Amino acid sequence: MSAGGGPGGGRDAQLKHTGLRPGWTTGACATAATTAAYTALLTGEFPDPVTITLPKGGRPAFALAAEELGSGAAMAGIVKDAGDDPDVTHGALVRSTVRILPAGSGVVFRAGPGVGTVTLPGLPLDVGEPAINPVPRQMMRAHVAEVAATHGGTGDVEITVSVDHGEEIARSTWNPRIGILGGLSILGTTGIVVPYSCSAWIDSIRRGVDVARAAGLAHVAGCTGSTSEKTVSTLYDLPEIALLDMGDFAGAVLKYIRRHPVDRLTICGGFAKLSKLAAGHLDLHSARSQVDKGFLADLARTGGASEALAEEIASANTGLAALRLCEAAGVPLGDLVAARSRDEALAVLRGAPVAVDVICIDRAGTVVGRSTTAGPGAS
Repeated sequence: MSAGGGPGGGRDAQLKHTGLRPGWTTGACATAATTAAYTALLTGEFPDPVTITLPKGGRPAFALAAEELGSGAAMAGIVKDAGDDPDVTHGALVRSTVRILPAGSGVVFRAGPGVGTVTLPGLPLDVGEPAINPVPRQMMRAHVAEVAATHGGTGDVEITVSVDHGEEIARSTWNPRIGILGGLSILGTTGIVVPYSCSAWIDSIRRGVDVARAAGLAHVAGCTGSTSEKTVSTLYDLPEIALLDMGDFAGAVLKYIRRHPVDRLTICGGFAKLSKLAAGHLDLHSARSQVDKGFLADLARTGGASEALAEEIASANTGLAALRLCEAAGVPLGDLVAARSRDEALAVLRGAPVAVDVICIDRAGTVVGRSTTAGPGAS
């Protein structure tokens, strides 16, 4: 709540306003399981519940659903609670088996039963790697180091993450289409599952715009997630209440700002999501719109791509793979997507006095495309 008793702004206030119970990502569950298993290896006892530290500083505790201590290895399991989000992995048992390795080995990740393996390029992991995304890996490494420092270990371990029935569950996801075979991905950039409710989330976006306007802010940013929010904060030094967590609801942001204008709107998000906006989609959720590689190929042609390159883009595994092909060839596909996204946004705004710019980022938060500012009031 704000000091005056009304609703506050920013991502955290939006989360609170939805009234929905958040949950935990598979990455957070795997981190908790890994922490418990490694602690048991070094002390002989499983901490239950086990507490971890999330990337933004929260410290949730997880009850163990399974545990097994052997010679040189230990396993702990956590049941994933997705909160009020209709996540297909809700209730899944995420296990981590930790095995001691020789000093100097570092942390090695393996895919156990129910966790997929990357088989095609274009993802943030190399082909052949277990589908354990970068942030969960970082979280597990950090907690292994912390447990080692506390209990006298070396921190050299093999971590095998598995998910009971994960291969079956993965058939309800996009994993098979993007070349992740054999099971689920271990995901999460914040550790928290944001509950998905169209009406509640759109209402929270509207309140965020209202709060920013009431505070006299001239510049707000619609962000697709925490990484894009961090990017915008770094680039523009905007206060928290200027940051609108729009998620997949680009259309909701644009339509509300059309009726309740601000001087300037920055849209920031992942390249793949914003390529959907560039193609005219206002709902960026994977269940309702997909990256159109044929559209990206046509866009790349306008930026000087050869016919051979355009054909490669059209058959690329992911939007990110298409982007990397263009980067290697010197074709500014990121800038082209940003510019087209800006134009689509301006079309939805229908002449409202709002200047718009767009920033495309990759999964690490690196800017891979940027538009100029255009629209009424743009300088």
